[in-house]
Amino acid sequence: MAKKNTKNSVQTGRNLPGSYSSYVPNTAGSTDKKLNGRTGKYDLDKKPSRWRRTASLLLLSVFLFGLFIVFWDVRNISSAEKKMFGTGNVLELINASSLKGEERGRINLLLVGYSVDDPGHQGASLTDSLILLSMSPTKHTGFMLSIPRDLYVKIPGYGYGKINEAYKDGGISLLEEVVADNFQTPIDYYALVNYSSVRQTVDALGGITVNVNSPEGKLYDPNKDWITGGPLVDLANGAHQMNGEQALDFTRARGDPTPYGIPIGFAQSDFQRTADQRQVLTAIKNKMNWKLILNPRKNYQILNAVASNIKTDITASEIR
Repeated sequence: MAKKNTKNSVQTGRNLPGSYSSYVPNTAGSTDKKLNGRTGKYDLDKKPSRWRRTASLLLLSVFLFGLFIVFWDVRNISSAEKKMFGTGNVLELINASSLKGEERGRINLLLVGYSVDDPGHQGASLTDSLILLSMSPTKHTGFMLSIPRDLYVKIPGYGYGKINEAYKDGGISLLEEVVADNFQTPIDYYALVNYSSVRQTVDALGGITVNVNSPEGKLYDPNKDWITGGPLVDLANGAHQMNGEQALDFTRARGDPTPYGIPIGFAQSDFQRTADQRQVLTAIKNKMNWKLILNPRKNYQILNAVASNIKTDITASEIR
């Protein structure tokens, strides 16, 4: 047998001929892994620093808390929306629709106050508080015009009578017709307000501040508040912080004749009362802010006070 030629056999453990050498990985430009200076090995087991873990947990906690607040707010708004409009879809509040009156540059809302919350009250269905609220959708301004409850008007189908009788005679549509005819002003929307809304809303806001500026130096209506047992109003001139019950009494007082004493500061009777009502509404508006609206512990009370005591033909998509 011929002897096997091993001269050109491949030998292991040697470099390739010429300039070629065995491959050695180059880690000089590596940016995603660092060498351990002592061992020359990759430090793959290095853990994140404590402050990074703390920061991550803090950010996660803030995110979860914010998510909880948003959920709480949405639930409160949805509940009030369902009570007031019959739907709990909060998207309808975001997707605002066009409003009646926008084409003429003014939106007119008739605010109607009555004492349905006090059925034992004589004349509880009479609308003793009437305010025409006119708003500019472009300038974002508005004004309030109080309509005297004793204004003598023609009530279609019922002859002549006081304007506060129209609602009792034919409901809100008849009252809107009477106001529109006598003031030559179209009525776009109405809000029928139970007087309890004043008490509940002011309490939910933590009170309001009103200013008394009477020529007699004070406002005093000795008619009794049957809840507190005291007079409806007993206020010297100056600024006063009021809770819900006090604000409600302030909007009701007009110095009616009484066996409990002589009224002071109500020489204008119902005109003084309507001025006080406008002041309370303005104080409520001034107390409203986004901090309260977005606070789920507060907005539930505010939204519930409104939704439980107001009937309106404004839809959910128009309310914003």
